Amino acid sequence: MAWRGSTTVSDRILACLPYLLPLIDGLMFGYVSLLRQFPALQVLLLPLAPIVAIYNSLGQIGQLIVFFALFMLVVRNEKIIHFIRFNTMQAILLDIVVFLGSIILRVVALPRVDFAVETVASTIFLGLVAAIGYSVAQSLMGRYAEIPAISDAVYMQVR
Repeated sequence: MAWRGSTTVSDRILACLPYLLPLIDGLMFGYVSLLRQFPALQVLLLPLAPIVAIYNSLGQIGQLIVFFALFMLVVRNEKIIHFIRFNTMQAILLDIVVFLGSIILRVVALPRVDFAVETVASTIFLGLVAAIGYSVAQSLMGRYAEIPAISDAVYMQVR
């Protein structure tokens, strides 16, 4: 097990892949607000279209299986280097934040309060994209992405 050793290029790329999970799950917030108002932004997401289609075809049970498979087969596997396990756990926690955000959106989604729904959805989506972008950029450079509160929880889970 490597704690904070050097990482190879393949390790860096593998550490970025789990961030697709919260990004795909968080796209619903973007479609509620920004992507519907600015269709030109959808061009940026075209490379993800096949992955989104496959992930959505799994259904909720399949998506739950993917979630737990990442946790059990990657995060809890001490044979995988710490860098990949750290980033996978951080992506899982970001996905949990997306889930909690969807609950908040359902609570706020009252009739005739479209502005509040769009504001909450835009805030969640932009925050998620910023966190994922930062994490992927740090991972590609071989550094640990330190997101306040989330990274602390990740360090508690991944030893």
